[in-house]
Amino acid sequence: MRQSTPSPSPSTIGNSISPETSSPKALTKTSCLADIGAAAAARRVAICRDVSPATHPPCNAANSCAMIEDEIARSCALFDGKGAPMQGCGPAPKSAEAAAAVVRRYYAAVDARDFDTAWRQWGSDGRPGQTFAAFAAGFAHTRTTKVVIGALQPGDAGAGSIYQPVPVTVESTLDDGSRQRFSGTYVVRRVNDVDRATADQLRWHLDSGQLKPVPLG
Repeated sequence: MRQSTPSPSPSTIGNSISPETSSPKALTKTSCLADIGAAAAARRVAICRDVSPATHPPCNAANSCAMIEDEIARSCALFDGKGAPMQGCGPAPKSAEAAAAVVRRYYAAVDARDFDTAWRQWGSDGRPGQTFAAFAAGFAHTRTTKVVIGALQPGDAGAGSIYQPVPVTVESTLDDGSRQRFSGTYVVRRVNDVDRATADQLRWHLDSGQLKPVPLG
C-alpha cells in the first residue's frame, strides 16, 4: 500500500518568509563549474549531451549540477528498456537508488539556490498546493543544506504507480549561522511502465513527505 504522509513545507529547512522579503543572495544560483570544478563539470555536461534528446538541453556548466543531473535522469528514464543501456545512465532508472537520487538532487538544487530545479523534483507542475514564489521564499535565508539518505526498504505498488520511501536526515545552516536538523521520510513515485507514458511520468518524483526537527548532536 502507498505510504501516506503530508507534504513537507520548505520552511522545515529554512525560515519561511514572504517573497517581498527574500534576500538577494537566495536568488543567486551556484553553477556546476563553481561547485565541483571545470574537469568534473565537463564530465557531467558530456554525459548530459550524450543522453539528452532535447534540441537545447540544459547541459551547460553554467547551470547548477542538479539541473544537469536532472536532465540526465529524465533522459535515462525515457529511454530505459529501449535498446542497449546508454553509457552514463546510473543508477538504474527504475531502482530504489534512482528514487533516492531525486531527494539528493532536490537538496543539491536548494543548496545551489536553483529553486526551479528543486521545484521540478515534485513533478512537472511543482509542489502541489504551493506557488513557486512561496516555495522559493521559504528557503530565502537558508545558507546551506545537506541530506543523508537512510537504508532503503522495498517500495509499494498501487493504482498504476510505484512508491518508494526514502528516509532522510537533513541539516541546514541559516544566514545567521544557526543550525537545524530534521529527520523523516519522503515518498518518491513513478508510474508503472505503460504505453505512451511521458518522460515526466516514467521518472521518479517527490510525491509526499514529512520531516520533524531533531536535536543537534
